[in-house]
Amino acid sequence: MHNIKINRGLNISLNGMAVLQTADSSTSTHYAVKPSDFVGLIPKLAVKVGFPVKAGTILFNDKQNPDIKFTSPVSGVVSAIERGDKRKILSVVVEAASTQEYESFAISDPSKMSRADIVSNLLVSGAWTHIKQRPYGTLANPNATPKSIFISIFDSAPLGVDYHYVLANEADMFQKGIDVLKQLTTGKVHVGFDASKTLPDGLKNLKNVEITAYSGKHPAGLVGTHINQLDPINKGDVVWQVQPQDVLVIGRLFAKGHYDVSKTVALVGSEVERPQYYKTKQGALLSSVVGGKIKGQNVRYISGNVLTGTMLELNAYLSAYHEMISVIPEGNHYQFFGWITPNFHKFSMSKTYFSWLMPNKSYTLDTNINGGHRAYVVTGQYEKVVPLDIYPVELIKACITNDIDRMEQLGIYEVLEEDFALCDFVCTSKQETQAILRQGLDLMIKEVG
Repeated sequence: MHNIKINRGLNISLNGMAVLQTADSSTSTHYAVKPSDFVGLIPKLAVKVGFPVKAGTILFNDKQNPDIKFTSPVSGVVSAIERGDKRKILSVVVEAASTQEYESFAISDPSKMSRADIVSNLLVSGAWTHIKQRPYGTLANPNATPKSIFISIFDSAPLGVDYHYVLANEADMFQKGIDVLKQLTTGKVHVGFDASKTLPDGLKNLKNVEITAYSGKHPAGLVGTHINQLDPINKGDVVWQVQPQDVLVIGRLFAKGHYDVSKTVALVGSEVERPQYYKTKQGALLSSVVGGKIKGQNVRYISGNVLTGTMLELNAYLSAYHEMISVIPEGNHYQFFGWITPNFHKFSMSKTYFSWLMPNKSYTLDTNINGGHRAYVVTGQYEKVVPLDIYPVELIKACITNDIDRMEQLGIYEVLEEDFALCDFVCTSKQETQAILRQGLDLMIKEVG
């Protein structure tokens, strides 16, 4: 077992960490699959409003790769197909039935299946959509063979999910999912965990994996950090990544023959009365988890963590890859000369406030960015929070100028938005580096492929 310490980064300690206790959420009446959750997807509908479906019934597929199917998370009836500008499909909504039924898929030992049969089972069930690839963060290409696959059970983001707790009783399904993934690569399946915690007994003897312990500041738990340390991506390389509870979805598919997207979601944040874990399903209504559990009125609901998550309304649906819901105060207020006022209740990476004297203090932070867009200057802050072997400022500038050659030279193939989330937080110039990086990645998809 390797032990790797990440020295560059930043831990943002917020109030509202989930206690290690799980409850059933109020049953969501509706569930949605949103094309916007999947980079580059152009959906082609396979259902209409009023169609009956089971869990695992196809709702739409990808026009560019029709073999990739997106299936219903529950059984019931298609109640709505929500559209935006130019009739763009925003979501396919299923009203859940009182009794759940599942489409039947192959039950088999993956070690005795051919790679083609495994891929086919994943595609037809919709479980393939739980595998993403680098570069670009798109859905994995079924026709490609990755040089390695990465799974992180260490969430180092603010108020991050404790996967050691979530997976403690799921070792068998987790191992089954790993056995499937192992058949899809000629390289290694890497699992990274938090070195400061003890692995649950069921996860100590995982097979077909290489386990690595990570310690240090965020982004020590990000897959991008792990890839950079163990198997860096060069031009032409493909690496896949899978989230821990998506591994469970794959494991259940081959063990039970069902597309079961049950997951445990952390409800966290300073505005939550009792932060803890809730059992729900992918695509559930946010209100089914959050409703009646919030302290104040002027809050922001975020599907995901506060650095990379998506702002949603209470009547919206949990995003496909998110396993936490963060609720923090809205930042629609301003403080005159706030930046020069001595304050013990604000957090800063620099020594502007006294937070540097209290490294163990937790803070209640709102969404205010404390300033406006300004000239882009070199401060050296990005380099302090990005542990990857790249030049982050130069890469962002190359994305701004659409310089494809420079983007390639500066490591665009290695990174996704989450790897630059801390740059957003510390940026003196208030640049939205994640959005800029995504523009660069989209350009690379279009021009290079």
